[in-house]
Amino acid sequence: MLNSLLLRNFTVFPTADLFFGENLNVFVGENGVGKTHILKAAYSVIAVSNELRTRGHSNTPTKAQLQGRLADKLVGVFRAEALGRLASRRLGRERCDIRLQFDEDKYDIAFSFATNSKSEVAIETVPTSWIEASAAYFPTRELMTIFPNFVSVYEGRYLEFEETWRDTCILLGAPPRRGPREGKIRDLLNPLEEAMGGSVDLDKNGRFYLRPNGSQSRIEMPLVAEGHRKLAMLCQLIAVGAFNSGGYLFWDEPEANLNPRLIRAIAKSIVELSTRGIQVFITTHSLFLLRELDILHATNYGRKLQIEFFGLNRTNDGVSVLQSDSLDEIGDIAALDEELQQSDRYLEQIS
Repeated sequence: MLNSLLLRNFTVFPTADLFFGENLNVFVGENGVGKTHILKAAYSVIAVSNELRTRGHSNTPTKAQLQGRLADKLVGVFRAEALGRLASRRLGRERCDIRLQFDEDKYDIAFSFATNSKSEVAIETVPTSWIEASAAYFPTRELMTIFPNFVSVYEGRYLEFEETWRDTCILLGAPPRRGPREGKIRDLLNPLEEAMGGSVDLDKNGRFYLRPNGSQSRIEMPLVAEGHRKLAMLCQLIAVGAFNSGGYLFWDEPEANLNPRLIRAIAKSIVELSTRGIQVFITTHSLFLLRELDILHATNYGRKLQIEFFGLNRTNDGVSVLQSDSLDEIGDIAALDEELQQSDRYLEQIS
């Protein structure tokens, strides 16, 4: 489990000390306040550690292994022109510091880089072990329709797509788990397949289809509604066992392009995943999603679910972060206030 993330002079954050919940962590704020940046920073570090482990590197990480790969990953995930672009010169500082601490300190890592850094970070705390749990990053866009041959094209040419797209496509194309989909996998898949009206098929040519419930026919993914395609992404990762041994799910605006009924299904799946050993991090603008999570927490899960809310707000010096286990204590969020004010205006109009 990731316990904390420290950011100093990173993009829009002069300083941010974030302490995460074991289950679900929700970042709320208007556009441009760095919600996605937090998810990408944490994801990049965890993904690098897991990638180096799976590629057969030695059991003990070294500075030499990490300093170049971390720099490459941050540039690829953020699609910055250079690593130093992620460090701002705010308040006269020219270095950015990042530190991740885990429930097992053997994974802890700290590093920094300067505004003129290009290909390496300076490792200050070296982990003593690679992270074994996998990490998945869901962008706001669904990836089922671009999946065929995307990874091979991405790795063979320079494309202006974030590296998270490539990483997630690799996970989507993983071989399915052997044996029947029962137990934990079946429990997680059932509500999602019910919401989208079918199950996901991947053919030998690398194309995804939706197989409607009770039907032998298939619908190619480009003809499926985008909201259902987002559900299909989550279904596929669950089906191939990406979260079978715990891990991390980073999801940027899961509510995007979903109607309220599908948002309810997504909320339930997010909560279910977070109570089954997967640490979940999401960003959102949706008051509906936040309320649904709160309802699930209060009525179905109680103490089994630990939620931490993070409110991001602009200040004269950059962006500040307020954190609490209660949505009411993370400050005034402009995006949410607008929804509430519209409700008031609508009620006034019809009364």
